[in-house]
Amino acid sequence: MHLLLVILLFLEAQLCVQSSDSNSPSGENLSTNGLPFPWSKVRLPNYIVPVHYHLLIHPNLTSLRFNGSVKIEIDVKNNTNWVVLHSKNLRIFTATVLDEHEAHLSDKVLSVLEYPAHEQIAIFSPKILTSGEKYFLYLEFGAPLSDGFYGFYKSTYKTKEGETRFLASTHFEPTSARMALPCFDEPIFKANYTVRIRRDPSHIALSNMPLEQTVEIGNGLFEDQFEVSVKMSSYLLAFIVCDFRSVSGMTATGINISIYAVPEKWHQTRYALEAALRLLEFYEQYFNILYPLPKLDLIAVPDFQAGAMENWGLTTYRETSLLYDPDISSASDKLWVTMVIGHELAHQWFGNLVTMEWWNDLWLNEGFARYMEFVSLEAVYPELKVEDHFLDTCFGAIGRDSLNSSRPISSLAENPTQIEEMFDTVSYDKGACILHMLRNFLTNEGFQSGIIRYLRRFSYSNARNEDLWDSLIKTCSEEEFTAGEYCYSSTQATKNAYHFAGEHIDLKEMMYTWTLQKGIPLITVKWKERKLYIGQERFLKIVLPDDPSWHSLQEGYLWHIPLSYKTSHSDYEKKHILTTKSDVLTLDEEVDWVKLNSDMNGYYIIHYDEEGWNALTELLRVNHTALSFKDRASLIHNAFQLVTAGRLSLNRALDLIGYLKSETHNVPLLQGLGYLQSFYKLIEKRNIADITHNLKTYILQYFRDVIDKQSWSDDGMVSDRRLREEVLSLACDLDYPPCLEKAKKLYNSWVESNGTISLPTDVSETVYMVGAQDDSGWAYLLEKYGLSMCETEKSKFLSALASSKDSEKLSRLLQLGMDGTLIKTQNLPSLIYLVARNPVGHFLAWDFVTKHWDELVEKFPLGSFGIREIIVGTVTQFSSTEELREVEDFFKSITEQVSQLRVIQVATENVEKNIMWLSRNLESMRTWLQQRLD
Repeated sequence: MHLLLVILLFLEAQLCVQSSDSNSPSGENLSTNGLPFPWSKVRLPNYIVPVHYHLLIHPNLTSLRFNGSVKIEIDVKNNTNWVVLHSKNLRIFTATVLDEHEAHLSDKVLSVLEYPAHEQIAIFSPKILTSGEKYFLYLEFGAPLSDGFYGFYKSTYKTKEGETRFLASTHFEPTSARMALPCFDEPIFKANYTVRIRRDPSHIALSNMPLEQTVEIGNGLFEDQFEVSVKMSSYLLAFIVCDFRSVSGMTATGINISIYAVPEKWHQTRYALEAALRLLEFYEQYFNILYPLPKLDLIAVPDFQAGAMENWGLTTYRETSLLYDPDISSASDKLWVTMVIGHELAHQWFGNLVTMEWWNDLWLNEGFARYMEFVSLEAVYPELKVEDHFLDTCFGAIGRDSLNSSRPISSLAENPTQIEEMFDTVSYDKGACILHMLRNFLTNEGFQSGIIRYLRRFSYSNARNEDLWDSLIKTCSEEEFTAGEYCYSSTQATKNAYHFAGEHIDLKEMMYTWTLQKGIPLITVKWKERKLYIGQERFLKIVLPDDPSWHSLQEGYLWHIPLSYKTSHSDYEKKHILTTKSDVLTLDEEVDWVKLNSDMNGYYIIHYDEEGWNALTELLRVNHTALSFKDRASLIHNAFQLVTAGRLSLNRALDLIGYLKSETHNVPLLQGLGYLQSFYKLIEKRNIADITHNLKTYILQYFRDVIDKQSWSDDGMVSDRRLREEVLSLACDLDYPPCLEKAKKLYNSWVESNGTISLPTDVSETVYMVGAQDDSGWAYLLEKYGLSMCETEKSKFLSALASSKDSEKLSRLLQLGMDGTLIKTQNLPSLIYLVARNPVGHFLAWDFVTKHWDELVEKFPLGSFGIREIIVGTVTQFSSTEELREVEDFFKSITEQVSQLRVIQVATENVEKNIMWLSRNLESMRTWLQQRLD
């Protein structure tokens, strides 16, 4: 009877539903009860807009379930009988539509149609919802607390006494608010939220806004009622019920900042408080817009898949991204914590105040937040030398962008899996690098004033890619424009032109070439007397110009490139915009050398002709300080990238880094050493004994002075400490006897003290790795792993445990990671990667992934960072055609699951790249090493 009534009401309703194709019932879209679902698109209809959510949520930390109710004030734009919104894995108990006086529109129970494929529900109102009228949608719902890391999920931690305690936390970005409450779960649907949370007296509740009042409601329960939120997107809503402790402070403008952590880790919160206070004050001044909420909480959640999440007023973090113990954490750990806090606080403006309209422009959130990490730390914590780290960010982006599997910064993303994959190197790192290029182009002042205009123009609203470019340049008079001001002309004739170096540039057109097409440009430079003949093409690592497919992969690619260059006769950089495939630059005078892309401020690769490379190699040999450390590092990077692409001989690149004996700056040193180490690892896995032995001998001989002068301490500047950490780790990994002896001695002293003495923090991981190579050392570290109350220390233990050369121990580790008790599930992707990196473990890790694939996908959704780290981390260790075939065959066997995953193509291209590198360079490496060692 009930089903018949629903069918009759449904048919009657079709007369009142919007008459558009996208909103007509489709026979293919059947809801779970077999009835046609009234909406066929993945994106919600826009004729109903949420205005205000009144949410009551009650998590039960004993039964590990939650119940809730939500009353959503809605604005109806077009007459309709249907309300379509998101819901995933929720059981809807009651659904009602109320009028503006909160009276029921119908005395009948309203049916809820569910369409799980699109994670949508539809509620039918027998009475037409009229455009312009105010209505409320009221729903009651419940579900188990999620097992994973999305929606409203359960987390646990162990006390020192071994007691397991539970908490409930949210993570909604990008599409998981719908797992905690029925809602309009798209960034465009901004609304206000009033949140009430029920809890027992032993817990506290947190949400985006400050607590307004707490009332006792009986049965030993309390209800915390929070202030009304600002207007925000659903993915920024957050609430947590836990028993944590906090430390608090106040900014100069009266914002209360609190850091929350597990009670026994409370002493590790002090540094985060200091950093958050200083960074929030910096952003308020830099953006010239006050942080709009009265408080900001930062909380370390024991189970957390991402690094952190920017929920407005309640930012959530992995413990390793927020907690800092000066007795255990290294200089690198401190830098990481500070950068993550800088990132999430930048989001309070970029992402929260101004939100991208849709996930295709995610980079407007993430690229900006990544870039502002560097801008803020350079200003607030200059001693951390964050600029050293920025080059690595851009080098990482280039690595991804030089494969054909890359994507444009602004890319199509419709379903949740595609949206998840947007949280990648391209959105974050390439986004940051093109913003750096733009800032260098516009000047610091021009860039800053432009983003302030953008933030003010779109506050509490949504923006698209083009809105940023429109906001970046102010409008000015024709006189100001002609005089070379950084502005758009107000006259129609030159409306979008920007005055730069005597040229009129259309900024929007220029930046579209960087955001709407994938890839990175390769600038070719031929130098003849006073002429520079410059060309641009797309840089591809695994396709050469003599490959038949090369031309088709180049078609249509053209960038507007802000070039900069220095010469032997100019200590300042000169600039030029390249908007064509080729151009000729005339130098003021004849010069001894030319270096393009000054300080790596531009996002492109440079390939010089033979004369150009010879001149720069000689310059580094004779007087390397004539170039900045950034120029030296980028030269090394460019050379070895070109080797990988088959455009430059390995001998030339190895000759270029011959000067490194004289190098004192950590960034170029680590760049050169990093390439040698990566070649060693690649060749070692192929069991090519002579080259492996000779390359190890060469590195230890050539860099012996650098290794020997490293102290086993925490002395020096951050850059010195970073160099020490990397160099000693490499030396011990290459079995350098003095390194092994010192590490073993420190390890034994530490064990004899039962872990009570403090090891130098920068070398502790290396010490643990050496200690883990025998049975007793490995067992002791595993025991310490289980007892440690510091996550950064545990991550060092885990890295050491995964360095064992005993395959049985590695298998045991992987099983412990899958079990999720001793080694938390959140650490499983990085554990698999650590094992795969180990020459003994790289087949072991791959076999583990293929055997447990279905279980892994249950723990980490397709498209998520966890799955991507697992795939890339295991597959890109391979370097033979047999391994490539095995990888391709496995992914073909699960095509239905992974057909949409871009990361599969990324991974297989990386294997192809390794195969090509070995086939092109193995003999050259063998000969070059023999000549040097003889």
